[in-house]
Amino acid sequence: MCGLVLLFFGAEALVRGAAALALRLGLSALLVGLTVVAFGTSTPELLVSVEAALGGAGGIAVGNVVGSNLFNLLGVLGLAALVQPLEAPGLKPADVAAMVGVALLVLPLARSGFRLSRTEGAVLVALYLYVGYVVFLLA
Repeated sequence: MCGLVLLFFGAEALVRGAAALALRLGLSALLVGLTVVAFGTSTPELLVSVEAALGGAGGIAVGNVVGSNLFNLLGVLGLAALVQPLEAPGLKPADVAAMVGVALLVLPLARSGFRLSRTEGAVLVALYLYVGYVVFLLA
């Protein structure tokens, strides 16, 4: 129960801090949510997946990422909208297309027996950080 209470207050602090950061830097709340908040909330998943990969449990690493994304899209977004209808001013069709496009990039994993090489991992990270979405958002 204590963990749930701490989680609630931590989430409240994250949202308030992210909104304040967006205002201070003159950025949209959507941009801060798509970058800073997304990274912060995904860090635990990153640590679990890296630990699983180091321990030779690649299935856990992939399952963690795929399961988390599905739950975030369907469960978290759906439950949040049940509590309060959501609006995302500034969200563009290109943002949704990027989400769908990246999901489609993972499909070749099915053809390779769900094996992701270091090179493919580097390409995915580069697509996010350097050549892809973050640069698109900041442009």
